[in-house]
Amino acid sequence: MATIDFITEKISFHLSNPHKISRWLKRVGVNEGRKIDSLTYIFCSDKFLLELNQQYLQHNTLTDILSFDYSEGNENIQGEIYISIPRVKENARKYSQSFESELRRVLVHGLLHFLGYRDKSPSEKAQMRIKEEACLSLWK
Repeated sequence: MATIDFITEKISFHLSNPHKISRWLKRVGVNEGRKIDSLTYIFCSDKFLLELNQQYLQHNTLTDILSFDYSEGNENIQGEIYISIPRVKENARKYSQSFESELRRVLVHGLLHFLGYRDKSPSEKAQMRIKEEACLSLWK
């Protein structure tokens, strides 16, 4: 049975509508021909995510999201996605979005990485944005 968990680490945060978000994320996976086996979203502070970024990617920069895919060739998705709540809030202000809208974008962005979408090159970034918008349109 597919499980999507939402937890916090080193931050006070309450996710609104976790059941609705889980259903939406599962629908995104199914639409891409994949099922979610076990996916954990960890909402955290900038400091916590920066430490992970330094430790695992040797990047000394703030980021809004880090994803760790544990699927190892399994067709079902298994992984962890770390999200910096302060970065999401800042990006929401920067891009004139509501916090909830920006959070949904980041939630699905992490899942899209597990579905094979990348965002390193300009063309990959453009494709990722198109896919994010398509997934966001499934939000009801």
